[in-house]
Amino acid sequence: MVRIGSVVMGVQDVPRAAEFWTRALDYVPREEMAADWVVLVPASGTGPQLSLGLSESPVQEYPRVHLDLYAGDAADQAAEVERLVALGARRVDWDLYPQDADFVVLADTEGNRFCVIDTGHGQDAEGPDTGGANPA
Repeated sequence: MVRIGSVVMGVQDVPRAAEFWTRALDYVPREEMAADWVVLVPASGTGPQLSLGLSESPVQEYPRVHLDLYAGDAADQAAEVERLVALGARRVDWDLYPQDADFVVLADTEGNRFCVIDTGHGQDAEGPDTGGANPA
């Protein structure tokens, strides 16, 4: 059985992107960074790897694949959004927000879109809101 080893993101400036993501996620390079490639791993030793590879492809306005970063609740989400913006991320004027969205769309220093999710959104005594999905 295979498993995901690393999420790979194309970037135009590997050192700049590595600087942002190491600070954003508390990650460190797995080995010495090359001009065109680096694999970042959690400083704590557990969690998914993030690989950054040199790419000339343009950033997608509506990417098919992106990172979701989880925050504990709305206050944590707001604090994390502000922290990430202070690190160089920017807010994205996202035209596809649903009403009462549990996510905020940001772009990293390369323009790659990612979301900060309020994982406590819609939770009550009965558990998380499933968005109307019926698991039965």
